[in-house]
Amino acid sequence: MLKFLFSLAASFFFSLTASADEAAVQKAIEAKLGGKVKSVTKSPYLNLYEVYADGQIFYTDEAITAILAGTLIDGQTMKNVTAERMQKLSAINFSDLPLDLAVKQVRGNGKRVFASFEDPNCGYCKRLAKELVKLDNVTIYTFLLPILSQDSLDKSKKIWCSTDKVKTWNDWMVNGKAPAAKGDCDTTAITKVIELGQRLAISGTPTLFFTDGTRVPGAVPLAQIERKLEQLEKPQ
Repeated sequence: MLKFLFSLAASFFFSLTASADEAAVQKAIEAKLGGKVKSVTKSPYLNLYEVYADGQIFYTDEAITAILAGTLIDGQTMKNVTAERMQKLSAINFSDLPLDLAVKQVRGNGKRVFASFEDPNCGYCKRLAKELVKLDNVTIYTFLLPILSQDSLDKSKKIWCSTDKVKTWNDWMVNGKAPAAKGDCDTTAITKVIELGQRLAISGTPTLFFTDGTRVPGAVPLAQIERKLEQLEKPQ
């Protein structure tokens, strides 16, 4: 019994010490960088601390003698530790997304659901759009996120002000037919999406979010999207 209590106390003390070390490193790195970081976590590798800030992961030591940016690979399993941690840290609560600010398109039974943040002048977004037309039994919420240029903002407003947002979006992204609406309706939704993109640290388009909160940046292959949607359909 005493051995168990000693083990429990030692574990609790180690936990407190680790938390204190992480807090000290966070304070030091914030002073060094001159801004807030979201989290600091002691990693099991080389006495490094994982720092998560501005949607990115980097590593440092306790004394902040060096800051390492890049991918950390587990030498035994060869797993991409940074990618796995990034997926966890960048996840969101899907139900928190303001879906009323998105262009909603439903195909088939619409049971499979995901959201995307896209700029209408983004070449990768256009590539993705051409792939997504092949998807069936899906509901896609497309948030217009004009981050590339003033023309992106103008096109986003015209798409939002169109009588048929879905058709106008697909006409432009898939077929290259420019939106014809004036863009002079209430476009506060576009402003709110831009602010939302900043809060979610979305630095590039397209960025996809699935109902389990997983974030997937870039124009990923359709097969990868299908696999993810199939995975989400399976009973947990």
